[in-house]
Amino acid sequence: MITGSTQLIAHLGFPTENFKAPMIYNPWFEQQGIDAVVVPVGVAPQGLADMMRGLRQMTNLRGALVTMPHKVSMLALVDELSPTAKVAGACNAVLLRPDGSLLGDQFDGAGFVRGVLRKGFVLKGKRVLVSGSGGVGSAIAASLAAEGVAEIALFDSHEASSQSLAARLAEHYPHLRTGHGSNDPAGFDLIVNATPLGTRPDDPLPFDMARVTPGTMVGEVVMKQAITPLLAAAQAMGCPTQQGTDMLFEMIPAYLEFFGYGTATPEQLRAVARIPA
Repeated sequence: MITGSTQLIAHLGFPTENFKAPMIYNPWFEQQGIDAVVVPVGVAPQGLADMMRGLRQMTNLRGALVTMPHKVSMLALVDELSPTAKVAGACNAVLLRPDGSLLGDQFDGAGFVRGVLRKGFVLKGKRVLVSGSGGVGSAIAASLAAEGVAEIALFDSHEASSQSLAARLAEHYPHLRTGHGSNDPAGFDLIVNATPLGTRPDDPLPFDMARVTPGTMVGEVVMKQAITPLLAAAQAMGCPTQQGTDMLFEMIPAYLEFFGYGTATPEQLRAVARIPA
């Protein structure tokens, strides 16, 4: 039951039909006896600034989870940004601090990296290809850079997006080798699909899998199905893989820590989640 003391986390997006966060966080809060709740809040892009001004006035707001299409717009609506959010060029979490200021951070990349590391894949010194330089791809690239990879190659159908991300990475990680313009996966230790390709049955694969070296780690961000065509092709080659939902469940512990609610393992969260099959 929500009371006046219940800490609220607004889940901001538009539309709200596909919001999964409340079905993961709220069962966890309930099981742990934490007096907090994630509340879906639909807000159109033109109303986001007014919404954020209103949220600052709430006395029981802990913060906000931010989904599309608001991740980029949120950058200009907070008082401080983490380095990861700056490199990613997007913000998906906002903390309302005791002094009334808003701190923006980005955890899409943290979720991906945590998942890869938990599978025993060592990132330090590796060569990585990330296809997709939008909000998710940029966040993943930022977190991979922070983890110490040696090289990140970037590809996007809009070349300017890859160029801009490469420049931001170079600013914050001057020793990191970056490249852009090609999605040829040959020779990379890890390849990541950070595009929507795989959402629809007739989508082409984001990479030419005939060019992938067996043993290459293949990561996916599409969550519509557990095993996308990309992951099916990778598994047929004997490549280790990471599903899109792995990233989701791995980033939630980082969110919990950010909001001051302790932490959890992905297994604990999956056990209580109420996401429809």
